[in-house]
Amino acid sequence: METVSENACFGGVQGVYSHKSRACDCDMTFGLFLPAEARDGPVPVLWYLSGLTCTHENAMTKAAAQGWAAEQGIALVFPDTSPRGAGVADDEAYDLGQGAGFYVNATQDPWAAHYRMWDYIADELPRVLNANFSIDEERQAITGHSMGGHGALTLAMSLPGRFTSVSAFAPISNPTASDWGRKQFTAYLGDDEATWAAHDASLLMRERGFDGPVLVDTGTSDQFLDLLRPEALAAACAERRQQATLRMQPGYDHSYFFISTFMEDHVAFHAEALYAK
Repeated sequence: METVSENACFGGVQGVYSHKSRACDCDMTFGLFLPAEARDGPVPVLWYLSGLTCTHENAMTKAAAQGWAAEQGIALVFPDTSPRGAGVADDEAYDLGQGAGFYVNATQDPWAAHYRMWDYIADELPRVLNANFSIDEERQAITGHSMGGHGALTLAMSLPGRFTSVSAFAPISNPTASDWGRKQFTAYLGDDEATWAAHDASLLMRERGFDGPVLVDTGTSDQFLDLLRPEALAAACAERRQQATLRMQPGYDHSYFFISTFMEDHVAFHAEALYAK
């Protein structure tokens, strides 16, 4: 692992680091904010998964999360959204290829060689963090935006006991029924739609639910509402009788202005669950 940069931030350190990823077979970069409390021992961690076209840097610089995390003594992890590099398959479309890993393990060519973002987020990056930083591996929570909200919800429900809480900003909630999902799942996973269900938050909610609190915010003026399908997740939560707070925020769109507005709520939501464990 190499240190790309480290900056003082709200009494702690905002770092950027790179490492050779075995899962993705390329170099990967991530951001990590460590609060001042990390100097004295392991701290709880909140994962933030970003959306389409983003890198580790977008949320790190735009989400206004570090100040709230510092108040709660929580670390923040900002992974990248896909493998990258000259030898990594890509596409001219913004919603496929580099910047659009969709947090799945691709099984189809040319994507299968590198696009193993599920393994990277679920297994490899946690090992890197635990080996190199003062992180409490028993107290972890997860959030994300759009494609990253999809990833946060599906990872949380598929890894029982890993995360104390899950939240999302404008998640792609029902990708098997959306053009933000069907296109990518066909490319990455193939034509057998039965393999897609493991990566659909609404289907997983009906089948498994989540053993903990759920918070989801979506803007009523989100320009991608038809692609996000928040109503599908709401119906699944009601059917499951899931402990969840699903909010439609009037006037807000899909941007980081929306995310930064409600970031305090989400960090406090996760802090309550992390410190109750």
